Amino acid sequence: MKRGTIPSTVSVGNVSVLERLAAMDSIQPHAVLATESGGQPYTSLVAYTLTPDAKGVIFVTPKVTRKYKNILKNKRVSLLIDTRKNIPDDYLSAESITILGEARPVRKSARREKLAGIFTKKHARLKNIIALPETALILVDIAQCIHVTRFQSVTIGIVK
Repeated sequence: MKRGTIPSTVSVGNVSVLERLAAMDSIQPHAVLATESGGQPYTSLVAYTLTPDAKGVIFVTPKVTRKYKNILKNKRVSLLIDTRKNIPDDYLSAESITILGEARPVRKSARREKLAGIFTKKHARLKNIIALPETALILVDIAQCIHVTRFQSVTIGIVK
């Protein structure tokens, strides 16, 4: 393949997906969350952070949102984290990770407070929102991560 040529076929990647996930967590504050209700997909932009053990993703949302209601109906979700800059070079330089997992609200408890602390360490501006009774803290247990780079180089990582 010529340098700069966009590949036309999928290749198997060989990166450490969990290392890339941690690296992207350190630079990217937002992810696109995909939920489903009645067979219809729905996407939302969320501020997120990774749990220290890299087995979960934390985000918050008001309880009146469609994404929250969708999660209560169907806990299976995906999140997309990426490094695109919306420039032509993104085809070969941007990378993305799709996280597949199960989401659940974390009720008031010591565990919720610990997770809220982890979240606010990355998103200090949202500290007051987390404290509101109408805000849900959501934990996504990661089942699988799919890393894509160079347009079609795909590496799949299973999280245990």
